[in-house]
Amino acid sequence: MLKHLLGILFSPDREWDIIDHEESGSLVRLYLTHVMILAAIPAISGYIGASVVGWKVGNGDPVRLASDVALVMAILGYIAACGGVVVMGIFIHWMAKTYGSDPSLYRCIVLSAYTATPLFVISIFAVYPVLWVIMLAALTAIAHAVYLLYHGIPIMMHIPKEQGFLYASSVLTASLVVLVASVAGMIILISTGLSFTFVS
Repeated sequence: MLKHLLGILFSPDREWDIIDHEESGSLVRLYLTHVMILAAIPAISGYIGASVVGWKVGNGDPVRLASDVALVMAILGYIAACGGVVVMGIFIHWMAKTYGSDPSLYRCIVLSAYTATPLFVISIFAVYPVLWVIMLAALTAIAHAVYLLYHGIPIMMHIPKEQGFLYASSVLTASLVVLVASVAGMIILISTGLSFTFVS
């Protein structure tokens, strides 16, 4: 369980080589032992930060979401995080032939899951929702995820680094589109029925 966590965070190039040489496994196992556990970090942290600690704006009192609204948002965020890994894996698989690679869908979802790892882990900072802390943590996690993507694609897809750079750039662009679509979806969902209730 989470056997590649420390390696992917602290020695990613070596860990990508280890992951690359593993036999193909079960997608269910990958989800149960990695994705579903780590995707719970942002959901739980966000729930605690939004409903228990609260956002502090200026010198005023913290503003908190009602616990039932925060819970719904945490559940939706958890589903979106788990689904986002699969969506990006499918996109990586779809793009593979363009760059001279023919990986299994499982391998592509593995790449997506481990690339998302720093984003999941760093979200522990959402427990303490101070804007500058959240922004610094998010920028650090995004930078590490981009590093993982650019270094992982040539190794996992078995292509030259030059092609890997273009491939990773395409995946990065697609991930931004998925992110924007997810945010837009949440806004639409909220505007059609989920009302915010703040508590002091």
